[in-house]
Amino acid sequence: MRKNFGSKTYLYPQPVMIIATYDENGKANAMNAAWGGIVGSDEIIFDLGSHKTTDNIIKTKAFTVAVGDVEHVVECDYVGVVSANKEPDKMEKAGFTTTKSDFVNAPVINELPLSLECELIKVIDDSKFLGRIVNVSADEKILDADGKIDLTKFAPITYDPANFGYYRLGEKVGQAFSDGKKI
Repeated sequence: MRKNFGSKTYLYPQPVMIIATYDENGKANAMNAAWGGIVGSDEIIFDLGSHKTTDNIIKTKAFTVAVGDVEHVVECDYVGVVSANKEPDKMEKAGFTTTKSDFVNAPVINELPLSLECELIKVIDDSKFLGRIVNVSADEKILDADGKIDLTKFAPITYDPANFGYYRLGEKVGQAFSDGKKI
């Protein structure tokens, strides 16, 4: 038996994306966004209302997307519940420091170990931001001996929209593009 929920955003996992931008004065800002994801080999999209971050993206045509992790759950949630329009020192209060991306005019959050550095392609329906990923940067602490991202060293979180919770992603259960060949 199945239960119907109607139209909901119940797709799992939902990445916890921390969108970071610069304002017109070069001040870093970030916000938490749950509605979005990869939509092509080098494209990402997210749906946001009107925020200081969205104003910044439109002005600078650039942003970074850091992946929230277990170590920074509180900080990631904070930048989602507090507006930079009301709290000008939001990043400092969250304990986030930044470094300017070498690839786009946007900040990389130093404390979050994985960032996608993006340029704005276009805004769709006034709220959906489509970006081109021009670089991915990762802290060496989450890399394996071959220089690849190692999910045993990196603990990204996912958002549960049904219960408003953050969860750690689980263990590896299979090998993509391989296990299905057993059938």
